[in-house]
Amino acid sequence: MTDWPNHDEAWRQWRDALGGERMHHGWLLAGKAGLGKRDFAMAAARELVAEPGIPQPSGDHPDIITLTYGPKDDKAERAAADGKPFELARSIRIKQIRAMQRRLVTRPTLGSRRAIIIDPADDMEKAAANALLKSLEEPPAGTFFLLVTHRPARLLPTIRSRCRTLRFPALSDSQLAAMLADEGLPPDPGAIAAAEGSFGAALRFAAQDLAPIAKVISALVAAGDSGMTGRGELARLIGPRADRERVQAVLDLAQSLVARAARASEDSERRLRLADTHAALFSLAAEAPTANFDPGMLPFEIGSLLVAAAPASEPAHG
Repeated sequence: MTDWPNHDEAWRQWRDALGGERMHHGWLLAGKAGLGKRDFAMAAARELVAEPGIPQPSGDHPDIITLTYGPKDDKAERAAADGKPFELARSIRIKQIRAMQRRLVTRPTLGSRRAIIIDPADDMEKAAANALLKSLEEPPAGTFFLLVTHRPARLLPTIRSRCRTLRFPALSDSQLAAMLADEGLPPDPGAIAAAEGSFGAALRFAAQDLAPIAKVISALVAAGDSGMTGRGELARLIGPRADRERVQAVLDLAQSLVARAARASEDSERRLRLADTHAALFSLAAEAPTANFDPGMLPFEIGSLLVAAAPASEPAHG
């Protein structure tokens, strides 16, 4: 498991609570994606359910239930059951929460405690969130919830109010460099800068070879694109049939570089354009997995949004 240097304070708070007289039943593990919150949740859950004198399995634990993206539909469920590749859903659904709740009517298998990990909790569909709220309001004895969240504001206020929050800070540039080196990857300054403290983002940057794309994005934001040359190059680098993971990595990178440009700018009007572009990229990232975009045109849509942030830019759509 990755050694996360940004977890020290979270561990201190967790272990203080674990050693106290009354452990809170609901926890939010909050911070941007790529900070190791899932790793923390799994390790913390193992500490929670372990009891003296009771052997603990090294693999899957019967008293740790993890909910994340499941199969997309019935066809995907059949493929999963057959051990074949399947497409994931884009949310955590109410039937997953209901199935978990049915397990809560029985006692934990090995000891007196059970941990429920939901990752990411901010991607629960509305009905799933409302169903979970009932369990948080009246948790069964010995049941504890760890909700991994990248965007806590997307959770129901009533869920947030019933949980204690552990915050995970972004990693420093030196920490990212050391972690990349531990993975056998060069500590590319471009990857580190674009990651903005997220090790997951830095790994994607390296795995997807996004350095050339970062240069084109920065050029579009800084100088615009009087013709379509820059946008054409962006489309070429992304690829005509880029998969969902690559497109998402590019959108994350674009948001990061636009945010960094906004922080560096001293021009209030330019900062406003950059903020508008960042919001538009965020919306596009949310829509892209489900909207019927032409894969060949999506890179040009991304490029046009970036051009809109450039000084004296042309309109976003030319």
